[in-house]
Amino acid sequence: MAKKKKIDEKALADAYNEALALEKAGKIEEAAAAYQKVLSLDPEDHGGAAVRIASMGLGDVPPKAPDAYVATLFDQHAEAFESILVDQLEYCVPMLVRQRIQALGLGPFSKLLDLGCGTGLTGGALRDIVGNITGLDISENMVEIAHEKELYETLYVAEAADYLEDNEDGPFDIVTATDVLPYIGFLEELFFGVADNAEPGGLFIFSSETLPDEMLQGRDFMVGPHQRFAHAEAYVRRALGAAGFDVLELGDITVRLEDGEPIAGHLVVAKMTTRP
Repeated sequence: MAKKKKIDEKALADAYNEALALEKAGKIEEAAAAYQKVLSLDPEDHGGAAVRIASMGLGDVPPKAPDAYVATLFDQHAEAFESILVDQLEYCVPMLVRQRIQALGLGPFSKLLDLGCGTGLTGGALRDIVGNITGLDISENMVEIAHEKELYETLYVAEAADYLEDNEDGPFDIVTATDVLPYIGFLEELFFGVADNAEPGGLFIFSSETLPDEMLQGRDFMVGPHQRFAHAEAYVRRALGAAGFDVLELGDITVRLEDGEPIAGHLVVAKMTTRP
């Protein structure tokens, strides 16, 4: 096995800071070149350089945010996560999930799979209507905080698609993915993985971010100005259908605030009907 090359942390920090300064100065082409240097120093991309290049409209749009980047991002913010997301950014998607379940007369449920469980906000919102909850997140620090809340019967540190491929805990009659799609572009792998782990008639409830048609310009997905993925509604519906889900409800929501401005998105309730 080849030995992993050690990262020169100082050189990486200097390169990243240079790229960020160029981006903030509006020197987009120079910034993209500087982020390419960051990638050469850190191929696993802990800083999300590839996503930042795509957010500037340059380079290829990656199929998802790098695992190392997402894990690092959420590990760093785990302790202050709920304060920032709920109190400052007014994130309330888990409670919106609960409201839609109640409004549609769904549940109670036997087994919930909470993809991207974070610190346990969705688990907490649904705990009293679910018998058994399995949660997973790519951030170890997030999972540790969720564990302390004693909301979940089972918790894993894992990437969602990897878990869905190897899982032996299912099937589940409800799967949630709140604030997961903004870090994934290509949805088919996730949706087919959920289908493989869902009971016939099981629910898949998730949130996504979107952008106006004039920004998406016919694309299925893109990296938006805040370095998160935005998806076209038509693509979400098409990917769900291909995986064997019927859309029960797809509604417009404000996912969060960013710089004081609302971020548009969708809350989707889908039902597993046919195996692909």
